Amino acid sequence: MTDSGISVRPAEDADAERIAAVFGGYVLASIATFVEDPPPASAWRERLAAAREHKLPFLVADLADGHPGAPAGGLRVAGFAACTQFRPHAAYRYTVEDSVYIAPEATGQGLGSRLLTALVEELGHTEMRQVVAVIATLPDARHDTPSIVLHRRLGFEIVGRMPAVGHKQGQWVDTVLMQKDLRPGS
Repeated sequence: MTDSGISVRPAEDADAERIAAVFGGYVLASIATFVEDPPPASAWRERLAAAREHKLPFLVADLADGHPGAPAGGLRVAGFAACTQFRPHAAYRYTVEDSVYIAPEATGQGLGSRLLTALVEELGHTEMRQVVAVIATLPDARHDTPSIVLHRRLGFEIVGRMPAVGHKQGQWVDTVLMQKDLRPGS
C-alpha cells in the first residue's frame, strides 16, 4: 500500500542491512529492546526466512524520494514491523509477539501506525488468534510511551505489567504487556 510517499511492503533479504541499522540504533541508544548487542544483517535474513517459513508477516515502510526523511534518489526502508512466535511451547502456536521499529529521522510521520495496522491486517489472514506486545517502560514513567499509545490506538489492551524485569543502561526497566484478539467472539 502506498500513500503520500510512504509504501508498506513485505520485507526482502535485500532490506536486511537497513533493518539491522534501524534496530541497532535502538539496541545501543534506548531501552526499547532488551537486546544488548545489535544483530548483524545475517541474523535479520534468518528472521526473514523464518517469517516466510511460518507464513508470518514481516513488513517494511519505504519513504519515496522527496518525502521528509527520505534520501535523494529513491526509496529507503524507514521502519519495519514483524512478529515472532510468542513462546516456544506448542500451545502458544496461535499467538505471536509483534515488534515495530522506526528510524529516528522518520518518527512522527505515522509510519508506526501504518506498519502495525498492516501487520495486524496480514495476521488476520493467518491462523493466528492473538498478538501480544511486550513494551519496555521506566518504572516511574508518568506518561505512556509512544509504543503504548500506538498499540492502544489500534485496539490492544493492557493486560499486565512486569516490574523491573530488565536492566539496561544502568537502570531497571518494566515491561507492559498488551494484547489484541484477532478473532474476537470466536
